[in-house]
Amino acid sequence: MNKLQNKWALITGSSRGIGQQIALGLAAEGCNIVVHASTLEHTQTTLALLSSYPVQTLAVAGELGNIAEEEAFTQKIIQDIGHIDILYNNAAVMSTWDDNVFNINTSEWHRVFEVNVFSMVRMCNAFIPAMRQRGWGRVVNLSSGIKDTPQLSPYSVSKAAVDKYTQDLAAQLRSTNVLVNALDPGWLKTDLGGEFADFEVDTVLPGAIVPALLDDFTTSGIIYHAQDFKIL
Repeated sequence: MNKLQNKWALITGSSRGIGQQIALGLAAEGCNIVVHASTLEHTQTTLALLSSYPVQTLAVAGELGNIAEEEAFTQKIIQDIGHIDILYNNAAVMSTWDDNVFNINTSEWHRVFEVNVFSMVRMCNAFIPAMRQRGWGRVVNLSSGIKDTPQLSPYSVSKAAVDKYTQDLAAQLRSTNVLVNALDPGWLKTDLGGEFADFEVDTVLPGAIVPALLDDFTTSGIIYHAQDFKIL
């Protein structure tokens, strides 16, 4: 039996791109999928792709960064399926390009951090305590290899915060079998990564699901690099 058979995974921002690939990769392992997007209409493509797998699905919608909408869809998940076993904090926003880092105002910093960091924290707060109570959980926070790009500083700094928070969660959850790791997907040709990125989006697999397939009481608090596992 597959390790993830009958588990439930939530992947934020899974209507397209990296999140959609993660959903498909997990479904291939027998995992049930909660597809998330800003609107239910946007979940339809991923749901259609998942229909070829013998797994259950649930679609939820809500804007990350909008606390009321986040609370609404997290409560729907709990009411409809009871709990989440695997959480991928995938959704993120890119900061606006600015050639002078000193011109980036604090409203832009707040906008990016609200989605990339604070929403991630709220998702973890919503689902990890129950994972700890059940004695099993896998949390994967999407990181980035971006560097030396001050023009996108709010984005890059937000991803550094993701890495640090991942390490802190891993320390908090040591010996609980709730494993928390980060994932650097590589620079991919997505709406966020742009057309000049190094890799096609499907190269995020199989590396993206490696942190979900870890053996019990093993690696926690590190960054996995999806391109280290890409199929040549």
